[in-house]
Amino acid sequence: MTGWRRIPRALGLLTIVALAVGGWSIAGAQQKNVIDLQRPGPREFIVDRAGLLSSTDRDQILKTSDKLLTDKATPIIVVTIDSMAEHGGAGMRIETFATLLFDQWQIGQAKLGDTTWNTGILLLVSKNDRKARIELGGYWRHDQDALAERIMNEQIVPRFKQGDFSGGIAAGVEALAAMARGLELPQAQATPQPWWMYLVWIGLAGLAIFTVVSLIRRGSSGWAWLLWAAVIGVIGYALYQYFNRSNSGGGGGFSGGSFGGGFSGGGGATGSW
Repeated sequence: MTGWRRIPRALGLLTIVALAVGGWSIAGAQQKNVIDLQRPGPREFIVDRAGLLSSTDRDQILKTSDKLLTDKATPIIVVTIDSMAEHGGAGMRIETFATLLFDQWQIGQAKLGDTTWNTGILLLVSKNDRKARIELGGYWRHDQDALAERIMNEQIVPRFKQGDFSGGIAAGVEALAAMARGLELPQAQATPQPWWMYLVWIGLAGLAIFTVVSLIRRGSSGWAWLLWAAVIGVIGYALYQYFNRSNSGGGGGFSGGSFGGGFSGGGGATGSW
C-alpha cells in the first residue's frame, strides 16, 4: 500500500517538472521571436539600417508621414535592413518577420477614445533577401490588400529592379499615404497617358482658337470670356474638393506619436526582385 500511495506524489512532481520545462520552452521561443531592432521615436518614422534612402527622399518621407499622422492618426513606418537573419529572423518568411516587428513595436493607435483605430502601416525592405513587405494594422483587415499589392508591384518593385531603392521607397510611401486618405493611387511607372487626356488637350486647343476668333470679331464682349470663366470655375471647384478631401483630419489633428498598442491584422503585400 505504501508504494501505491507514492504514485500520486510522483505524478505530481512529474507534472510540476513538465510545467516548468514547458514554461522555459515557451519563454525561450518567445525570446527567439524578438526582433532585434530599436523602435524609432514617436514621429521619426524611419529606421534605415541598410542605408538605402537619399537625404532628399528621407526628408520627403518624413514630411508625408508626419502630415498623415497628424491628419489621420495613421503612421507609416519605414524599415530597411540588410537581412532578416541579422536581426533575429534567420529562416523566417518576411511576412512573419514583419508581423512580429509590427506587434513588437505596437505600430499605430489601437483606439482613439472609444473608437477602434489600428490603422498603422509598416513598409519593410530587406535588401540582401531581396524581399519587401507592406504590413497593415488590424483595422484594415484584408480590405486593402489589393491596393497594397498594386503599390508594391507598380511603385516599389519596378524601381527596386532598376536599383533605385530610395525612389521606390519614397514612391511607396506616397502611394500608401494616398491609400490611407482614400485617394486615387499614383499611376504606375511608365504608364501611357490615358485616352481621355487627348480629348482634354483637343478641347483646350479648340477653346483657345475660339477665344482668339471671338476677340478678333467681337472684342471683349464675345462669348469667349464666359466660356473661360466656366472652365476656371470647374477647375477651381475640383481643386477645392480635392484639397478638402485630402486635408480632412477630424478633431483638429492628431498630436500623438506612431506607437500606441497597434497590432498587425495580417493583411498587406509582399514583393521580390
